[in-house]
Amino acid sequence: MSEVTIKQVRAYTVRGGGADYHDQAEGHWIDSQIATPMSKYPEYRMNRRSFGLNVLGTLVVELEASDGTTGFAVTTGGEIGAWIVEKHLTRFIEGQRVTDIEKIWDQMFNATLFYGRKGVVINTISCVDLALWDLLGKVRGEPVHQLLGGPVRDELTFYATGARPDLAKDMGFIGGKMPLVHGPAEGEEGLRRNLEHLAEMRSAVGDDFWLMYDCWMSLDVNYATRLAQGAREYGLKWIEEALPPDDYWGYAQLKRDVPKGMLVNTGEHEATRWGFRLLMEMDCCDVIQPDVGWCGGITELIKISALADAHNKLVVPHGSSVYSYHFVITRHNSPFAEFLMMAPKADEVVPMFNPLLLDEPVPENGRMAASKLDKPGFGVRLNPDCELARPYTH
Repeated sequence: MSEVTIKQVRAYTVRGGGADYHDQAEGHWIDSQIATPMSKYPEYRMNRRSFGLNVLGTLVVELEASDGTTGFAVTTGGEIGAWIVEKHLTRFIEGQRVTDIEKIWDQMFNATLFYGRKGVVINTISCVDLALWDLLGKVRGEPVHQLLGGPVRDELTFYATGARPDLAKDMGFIGGKMPLVHGPAEGEEGLRRNLEHLAEMRSAVGDDFWLMYDCWMSLDVNYATRLAQGAREYGLKWIEEALPPDDYWGYAQLKRDVPKGMLVNTGEHEATRWGFRLLMEMDCCDVIQPDVGWCGGITELIKISALADAHNKLVVPHGSSVYSYHFVITRHNSPFAEFLMMAPKADEVVPMFNPLLLDEPVPENGRMAASKLDKPGFGVRLNPDCELARPYTH
């Protein structure tokens, strides 16, 4: 197996759902009025597609090994990511052994430092890295979680992210995370409406169901603090990604000022061990939420998780379906997982990356047995009915 090498790298793009889960048709809850950094502008307030949240599309990286085995992965990155793969990163991948994942990651990262470090470049490196893990698992005939040391529990437990936490409770999830609707530009009235919505949901779900607010980088420290203080009486479990990701000082202040017992979470839009080191050394949060498709892939998430463990922080990866499930089930400091409700009305459980992936497992009654993850690699297949485009070659 150590002699199996990577013969070819191919990068594709696809539109409509998939890893760019914001690329949805009209009427989807994920594109409704949700507070964003652009909510200060009324013309970009009512939906997120208006300012271009769906412009990138999905990146698919496929690796073919010398023995004919193929591995692949998907993330957000689209045509920009495909160009980076085909025109730059292939030189570090093709001809290498399928086991050389650490070396390949290091070369990709250091070779892109002059224009990368975060954003689409790290998304792209993440996609290559996940494809490498998928390929290695398939060559060895093992699921990725076995390559990572094996499960530490028999099942995964999930909370649901979506517009209807009350329905999520009926589906068996342990909690519901709602998108915050109104940002600081909507003033006192907006703040009042946010708290009223939380109160209505608390009344609907009862006292023992977790409720959380996802603020998607849209607030300032003062507004976030006032929101957290006002949410105390409704038992808000955590306030998530309240500030822009580079405002480490603001996060440290917010963590000091929220009600005792309320958690501050962030990290969805952070990348690499160095970004997360700042979050932890400055004591910015209680829970970090790296997206394995955006933070550097499994190879980097291993390092981020170890760093978090040393700082007594929980790691609850953002979304990312099977790519995070295989990791979470192997780590004690990742006690539960997120499930993003991708049904347009958040009223049923559907695969997160639908329609792009086949065999994508979903929770049943808010849980997923480890046995659901026992296929080689990440255990999913590309849907042949999806129209992949290869905009560049090398």
